[in-house]
Amino acid sequence: MKSKKSETTQMCAVDYAFKRIGGKYKGMILWYLHSKTVLRYGELSRTVPNITTKMLTQTLRELEEDQLINRKMFHEVPPKVEYSLSEKGRELIPFIEYLHNWGKKQLEIELLKNKS
Repeated sequence: MKSKKSETTQMCAVDYAFKRIGGKYKGMILWYLHSKTVLRYGELSRTVPNITTKMLTQTLRELEEDQLINRKMFHEVPPKVEYSLSEKGRELIPFIEYLHNWGKKQLEIELLKNKS
């Protein structure tokens, strides 16, 4: 039988992970950065559906603070900033890919159900 402390530690780890990648846009941004390798702010803004400037900025800051993405700023006019996955962020890709495939399968099942 698992101890109460063991269960708490495991739940804290799950909670920790979901706080880093949870939310409406974080998983999507990580997936797009994986797919494209490097994206600039404007490209991310166009790629992520229905995200506001404020929300994109906030989400990118959080991902950077959690060391899941790298932010590279070029000192030129106009300012140029590029975002890419960090090593820590790349470690998440197999899990995000699994969720992507699971979600795709579930959507297909839903589609078939709704056609019946």
